[in-house]
Amino acid sequence: MKTVKIVAAMLILLLFAVIHWVAPEFLPEIFELLRHGDIQETAEYIKSYGEMAVVFSFLLTLFVNALGFPPAIIFSTANTLIFGIFWGIVISVAAETVGVTISFLLLRFFFRDAAAKLISKSTFLTSIDKYSSQKGFMVMLIARMVPYIPSGVLNAVGALSSLNLREYFLASLVGKFPSTGIEAIIGHDTIMQQEDNTRIIVVVILAIILIVGAFWYERKHVN
Repeated sequence: MKTVKIVAAMLILLLFAVIHWVAPEFLPEIFELLRHGDIQETAEYIKSYGEMAVVFSFLLTLFVNALGFPPAIIFSTANTLIFGIFWGIVISVAAETVGVTISFLLLRFFFRDAAAKLISKSTFLTSIDKYSSQKGFMVMLIARMVPYIPSGVLNAVGALSSLNLREYFLASLVGKFPSTGIEAIIGHDTIMQQEDNTRIIVVVILAIILIVGAFWYERKHVN
């Protein structure tokens, strides 16, 4: 397994090397964009891809959420500026969910075994790990629903817990809608100097409906 992990890490590095070889300017531009964290600059850069802007935005948002930084609000807000409130949120939620799921898989692949050994040596950590397998879905769902929580932290917590992939994916998909929606709307209205509380109220109402649905799902399907 150690050899497999080394090979996997080398393949990931090789992927970045190939991207840099094919388009030498691409990665420096992206990392400079991430370093600045300027929402309007990000929106203009995405728009520069023309008809492929939606695809590029999806992949960029996915990549950032897989990394866990910088804050996803930069990209969700940029998406609303380019594609409008509704489609901007839809694209962002979809891309963020795929991104955090990739992060979950990679972190679990590389670090879960080491974490399991550490957990097995502690009664306290074992009880927490057991709780995560029983109630992890609701904990992750609620955590994802809270705006401005760093995605990287939740990615790591989920990967090192006993939460299974299906529950993690569903908790992230459902939970990201209200948090991403609220972040994106506030960011959009701040930049555009607009204010429409109706949209926030709609997101909150939908979030409540999603929470009720999640409780039903947990009772019926989770453990």
